Amino acid sequence: MINTQQRDHHVSNSWRKRKVQDMVCSQNLTPLAGQKVYVQRSFTLESGVEMHNVPVAYMTWGTLSPRADNVIVVCHALSGSADVGDWWKPLLGAGQAFDTDQFFVICMNSLGSPYGTASPVTAKNGDPAEGWYGADFPSTTIRDDVRLHRSLLNELGVRRVAAVVGGSMGGMHALEWAYEGKDYVRCVVAIATCAHQGAWAIGWGETQRHAIYYDPKFHGGRYSLDDPPVGGLEAARMAALLTYRSRDAIEHRFSRQGYNDKEKGAAAKHMQKTQPPKIATPSSNPTFVVQSYLRYQAKKFTHRFDSNCYLALTHKLDSHDVARGRADTIADALALIEQPTLVLGIKSDGLYTFADQEELARSIPNAALREIVSEDGHDAFLIESRQINDTLKRFWNDHLQDMT
Repeated sequence: MINTQQRDHHVSNSWRKRKVQDMVCSQNLTPLAGQKVYVQRSFTLESGVEMHNVPVAYMTWGTLSPRADNVIVVCHALSGSADVGDWWKPLLGAGQAFDTDQFFVICMNSLGSPYGTASPVTAKNGDPAEGWYGADFPSTTIRDDVRLHRSLLNELGVRRVAAVVGGSMGGMHALEWAYEGKDYVRCVVAIATCAHQGAWAIGWGETQRHAIYYDPKFHGGRYSLDDPPVGGLEAARMAALLTYRSRDAIEHRFSRQGYNDKEKGAAAKHMQKTQPPKIATPSSNPTFVVQSYLRYQAKKFTHRFDSNCYLALTHKLDSHDVARGRADTIADALALIEQPTLVLGIKSDGLYTFADQEELARSIPNAALREIVSEDGHDAFLIESRQINDTLKRFWNDHLQDMT
């Protein structure tokens, strides 16, 4: 077996003998415990901008095989980190889809994310003396992430990837990985994603960004990390949360349940209020439970995320287009994908619709479309872990027989 731990130690500590965590300026957004960091000395973005001493945070499970070809690359969503166990734990471990007895599982954090890879909250060119990137962080794309992450796989000695799996933004990454070629990536799983970011999703992203722009503490992105524009980030997260769930799921969970009725039991969820609601303000108690839910989730989000990072990642989503520079049409670009591809869609998903998944399956020559049955909307790709786990295992049995 290849000793990746020894290689990781060399990668993480070779750059000027400087502690990698010193490259992150915010104490509240330091890399997650247990993850490793690789530093790419120089990296040229798709835009032509050259970055130096670029940290890439990642986590691994399992052992790389002697042939260095038992690798599953898992790609995280917009607000996720490299810790697959945090957001897809039921899929990770012996006997599961990401079987750590059979596979070397790796998840690499994306550029722009606040979880350790180069982003607005890391030091410019890896040098704390230059300060943090902040608003000066360059625009990055899904393709930039894939090229940077492949550099890390090369450093780890990976010769071939058995499968790439991702949902939402991670599904965009999975599609881009397919263009690395069938001799490098054997099969692809794209979940609740799209071939290009459409106007509906771009519009929602712009709405969320404007919530941040109009926060009086934003200052064009040049704010203090000690006093960031959390109000705008909270509003952006609230808007995003509504796109992650379906209308029916929100109605069934909350109905018009009043905030003061939440202790009265399940029956209160279906009570129809006859009194007009009071005017709500940010400091007042909410009238309805759904308001309380959104406020709580949004505030919790600001404890682990950064506004400039949110802007960087939503712009990255908008850049996604598999046809850019490859083909005249989306269908022609998807037709270039040669690997066996599993497409998973959710009929209640209003963000990346089932029609988006049908387009992928129709245009990729060797694709199969399967439904994740759920009324929960887009977030079902995280919620319905049992369905996804079972479907992936069947896909491995069909296309990775030599490893299962």
